[in-house]
Parts: sequence; C-alpha cells; structure tokens
Amino acid sequence: MTVSLVYETHSPTLDNEAGFATGWLPGQLSPTGLRRAAELGERRRGERLDLVVSSDLRRAVQTARIAFGSTGVELRTDPRLREINYGELNGMPVARLDAERAHRIDVPFPGGESYRQATARTADLLEELAGTHDGRRVLLVAHAATRYALPALLAGADLAEQVTAPFTWQPGWEYALPAGWLRPTGPSAAGSAR
Repeated sequence: MTVSLVYETHSPTLDNEAGFATGWLPGQLSPTGLRRAAELGERRRGERLDLVVSSDLRRAVQTARIAFGSTGVELRTDPRLREINYGELNGMPVARLDAERAHRIDVPFPGGESYRQATARTADLLEELAGTHDGRRVLLVAHAATRYALPALLAGADLAEQVTAPFTWQPGWEYALPAGWLRPTGPSAAGSAR
C-alpha cells in the first residue's frame, strides 16, 4: 500500500507581494492570501483527508487553519516542513534569492542551510509518514523547499533543476509515498547532480 500525499503551497503573504523571500521569518498572509486559504479549503472540501501537516511557520499555519480548521481533520505542525533557512539573508529581496539559488544546492546560505539539507528534513518526515500512515491521505502545507524536495525524493528528479526551474502555481501536487519508504542513499540521493 501507499500513503497518498498531497502538497499545497502556503497562501500569499505580505512579503511575497512586496518581493521579499521570508525564509524562517514567520510571515503574515496578505488579504489575497487569506482569501486563497479559504479557497483551498473549499477546493478540497469533500475529499478524504486523514491528516493535514503544515510547516510551523506562521504563514503555513494560517493557511492550514483557515482552509481546514473547521473540517474536523487532524491538523499538525512540523518544523521539518519549514522553508529553507536563508540564515543571515532571511527576508532578502527575491531578486537576490534568484541569484543565489543555483549556488546553494549543497553550500548553505550564510548562517543557514543548503537545499540538500532542507531536503533531508523533508525526507525525515516522509520516512515517518510512510511508517505510520499507510493507506491514508495526508496533505502537506509548506514552502518552496518542500516543493523542490518532493519530486527529488519521490520521483528521482534532479534537485538542482527543481530549485532553478521557474515556478508555476497549480492547485496541489500529488505523490504516492510507498509504505515503509526510506530515503534514497548513494551518490544520486535526494536528486543530487548526475
């Protein structure tokens, strides 16, 4: 069997709309973000969801609570779903982040972490879910780092390509997480360069 895994981005924030990369700062949903969080709940209404896990950063928690707080589905937060830690650059302009991304696959941001390290956090959570939620449907509310990690971990995608690809929003991404899944090991683990 498998865990049916759904990934959704947190809703837009004031920082997003002002052109800043929030990183590990809490962030605050914008009026548009509040509306989109409610739309997420409406879009997923009627679907079977056994668990919603969000990042513990405020913008993701707000999104999950607005979307699913009154549905009766179990809501959890987990720091392993946090955005990448930009360290000294948390809150930087998005233009600077765009210039940094390709250089931070394996090299951490100053005082922060690399995309490979953020992917390892996601892998820890996936291993846990694969061992405890077989046959269930789990929705994750998280950030770009998780969006990059999931195809690298579950579909063999190249992490560097994921990190540098242009972003196109869509209404959720679906993955099958095999029961008992363990993170890839070896030289191509977590989508490392081939």
